[in-house]
Amino acid sequence: MGLGQSSRTSVSEDTAEVNFDHFQILRAIGKGSFGKVCIVQKKDTKKMYAMKYMNKLKCVERNEVRNVFKELQIMQNLEHPFLVNFWYSFQDEEDMFMVVDLLLGGDLRYHLQQNVHFTESTVKHYVCEIALALHYLRNKCIIHRDIKPDNILLDEYAPELFQQFEGTHPEYSFAVDWWSLGITAYELLRGQRPYIMRANTPANEILQAFHKVHPCYPAAWSPGIKSLLRQLLCVDAQKRISCLSELQDMDYLSDVNWDTVLSKQIPPGFLPNRRRLNCDPTFELEEMILESKPLHKKKKRLARKTRENGSDGSPQNGKIQQRLESVQRDFLVFNREKSRKTKVDANTNNLNTEETHKAIQDGQNNNISPSPCLSG
Repeated sequence: MGLGQSSRTSVSEDTAEVNFDHFQILRAIGKGSFGKVCIVQKKDTKKMYAMKYMNKLKCVERNEVRNVFKELQIMQNLEHPFLVNFWYSFQDEEDMFMVVDLLLGGDLRYHLQQNVHFTESTVKHYVCEIALALHYLRNKCIIHRDIKPDNILLDEYAPELFQQFEGTHPEYSFAVDWWSLGITAYELLRGQRPYIMRANTPANEILQAFHKVHPCYPAAWSPGIKSLLRQLLCVDAQKRISCLSELQDMDYLSDVNWDTVLSKQIPPGFLPNRRRLNCDPTFELEEMILESKPLHKKKKRLARKTRENGSDGSPQNGKIQQRLESVQRDFLVFNREKSRKTKVDANTNNLNTEETHKAIQDGQNNNISPSPCLSG
């Protein structure tokens, strides 16, 4: 969950609002139902980031705008060593952009598919780091809702949670994330999930399986890891480990120095291959060959669209156009560099004011008068 060092260097002197032109597009590394992710480099600072971009029209058509805006609102208020932290958001007439920490180690799903064997000590360490992230989110009244290997990214040090934050929900609480943590830890250790289900399995069958099917714990696993997994995978949420303090009370984790874990001073048990990009290479091929509106040609495409009086050849009905205009108006622009600089400047001004006030008080208390000016 550790952060890449590229996003921890000094704050850029140029803290103006950023836009697409401030970044050099390097390569595509992932995609979702209506969004894609690429590696970018900020031209002024040379820092590397991951940039997620979402097509506005697709978001509107699929009624996802509210979720995107909620994600933007939540992420701008979060910053933690074991979260993929949010740096910038901006838009153009086609897309919404989110720029976040870049982690080149790939996600845990990718490494499972590469038949990586995670040792018990490595999984134990991952559990501790993810637990610290969940504790931070809980203090922010946030349920992650999607803890799984796909959303745990690696750099050269450790894993890190990515995306899918959600507020509290009346039907479940924070315990759901700890259940997912147990499922993830089990899969990392064994290479398969404790419950075999499919995406189309009915909900009632899933619930029955949780009560009737008991996960298999191989004899080679230590009693400590078995106890941890059983308490995380307890079907009764009231009896499940569901907070950091309960986890820390376990004998199995009594040897963990939590401050050392948080400061990422423990050497990782698994190191991703630094000589290659740990992701599916087909994303890059699809972007270059199959994508009708490739990102690297955006500037020319938008310029041509402007010359053609704003027509892109795809007429939209009035309702869709109104919703697109609403997205343009309500989109949240964010710049963490600028926010940090503003905060530092404010703290410096407050400190200077306090020091000046204290100096005046000290002078009055000690009956010290200003020295007279001397002329030569």
